[in-house]
Parts: sequence; C-alpha cells; structure tokens
Amino acid sequence: MTTQAATQKTMTAEIERERRINRLRKLGWQGWVVEILKYALLLILGFSFLLPFYWMLSSAVKTDTQVYTVPPVWFPAPPQWQNFWDAWNSENFWLFTYNTVIMYAVPATIGTVLSTSLVAYSFSRLRWIGRDALFVVVLATIMIPGWVRLVPLFIIFKKLGWLNTFLPLVIPSFFGSAFFIFLLRQFFMSIPTELSDAAKIDGASELQTMFKVILPLSVPALAVVALFTFMDSWNDYLGPLIYVNVEEKWVLALGVQRLRNAVAEIGNRQLAYPYLMAVSSIITLPIFLAFFFAQRTFIEGISLTGLKG
Repeated sequence: MTTQAATQKTMTAEIERERRINRLRKLGWQGWVVEILKYALLLILGFSFLLPFYWMLSSAVKTDTQVYTVPPVWFPAPPQWQNFWDAWNSENFWLFTYNTVIMYAVPATIGTVLSTSLVAYSFSRLRWIGRDALFVVVLATIMIPGWVRLVPLFIIFKKLGWLNTFLPLVIPSFFGSAFFIFLLRQFFMSIPTELSDAAKIDGASELQTMFKVILPLSVPALAVVALFTFMDSWNDYLGPLIYVNVEEKWVLALGVQRLRNAVAEIGNRQLAYPYLMAVSSIITLPIFLAFFFAQRTFIEGISLTGLKG
C-alpha cells in the first residue's frame, strides 16, 4: 500500500508538472516572465523572513565587540560556540526548562486537547436541545479580550490560594478553548456519520466511539491543537509573570527577560547581548523541530479543517 501510494503521488506530480508546462507553452514568453517574477518574489520574501533568524544565530556566536560593530559583522570570525553553553548556564535555565515543559506546557497541552475534543464531539456528533445556540455563545467568547478577564481571574486565583503555583496556568486549559473547539468541531463534521453508526451498532458507547473511531481519524486536527497550545505555553510570558513570583517556579520566558534586562547593564555583563541571542536560539529550536517533523500532519490539519460546516 505504501508503494502504491508513493507511485500514485509521483504520477500526480508528473501530471501536474505537464499541465503547468502546457499552460506556459500556450501563454508564450509572457507566461515564463510571470513565473520568473513570481518565484523571484517568493525568494525575496523567504530571504526577508530568514534574515532575522540568521541575525539571531550569528549574534549568538559573536563577541561583545562584534555585536556593536558598524557596519555589522555578518560572518563572525572566529565563532564563539561556547556562548551557547555559557549563556545557558549563566542562569538556572535547566530548572526553567523543567518548569516550562513538565509543569506547564505538557499538562496544558493535554488538558486543552482532551477538553476541546470532548466539547467539539458533543457539538458535532450529538443532538441535544440548545446545541447550536450554545455553540454560538461559545464562539462569541472569542471576541472577549484577555485583558478584560485578567483582573477577575487574578482575584479568583488569589482567593483560591493558587498564586505562586502552576495551577492558574494549567487548570483553565481543562475547560476548553473556544477557537480549538470550533476547529475540532469542523473537522469532526467532515468525518462520515456512517462510521459512528457502525460503532454504535457494534455496541460502542459515545465515549468509545469518540476515542476509538473519531479521534484516530482526527490526528491532523489534534496535532494542530497540540502544537498551537504547546507553542503558546512555551512562549507565554504574561501568565507566569502575573501568577508566579518565586524564581524556583519561573519559566523560560522569565529567564530570557532577566537576560534582556542584563543588556542594559552591559558594563557588568560583557556578553549580555550574545548570551541573550544564544539562549533565544536554543529556546526557538524546539519549535522549529516540532514543526519540521510534524509539518505534513500540521498542514493537513489546517487544510482539511472547515471543509464541512
């Protein structure tokens, strides 16, 4: 089956390439000019997007003198590769990484995927009175700015005694996200109802149908939810800043902010800016790797969601 799928994919690519060539032949030289200009524009845009990342990486291996040299040094010589290790150990980033991944990002991702899946399944596969009206209400909550909820939530979490813990950051994820509920609902509605009916005929309950039939077919959409949630948690700065005031429970974003503040004290820390760029590069790397390895599933989930409403 894998060989057949690969062969079919190759044939489809060849057919598409032949169609493009035939279309360009019909258009003549004007068509070739348009294609060349289009790809040139794409190359320029791609270069403009990659340039900040290259500057971050190159600055990470510079000396302090090279960072502030005008005109800028694009190719550091010799590169200071030890900056990565020294910068990572200049603060307690091992603890910050543990707090970010184990205490915050992973539980929040699990909670969001589980809660949004349950709610989206109810909105898409079950029939009950007031379902569509309540779904409109859920969608309306997307328009409520996070700043409006900031003070009331802080007061609630303070009354509960949750400050300086990860509970204010993790527990809300177990109550769903309106955007992800909408995304998963649209994906679930694209799955044929005959599959659910067949499972129910075999005696499966709604939860069994969801976990054994619907969710395995929804891996692309679930991957989108998981990746977005993990990225939001990984990069979150405002939440930990408000609810966590003890350094033992800081996350990576707070540690990076301390390095950023050190740039203003360059007389005390000569490598503050290269250290900041080095740590930023290390923190950015997992997101790139996650998207690189899950790229096909991620794009499939984005492209297929919302085809049926």
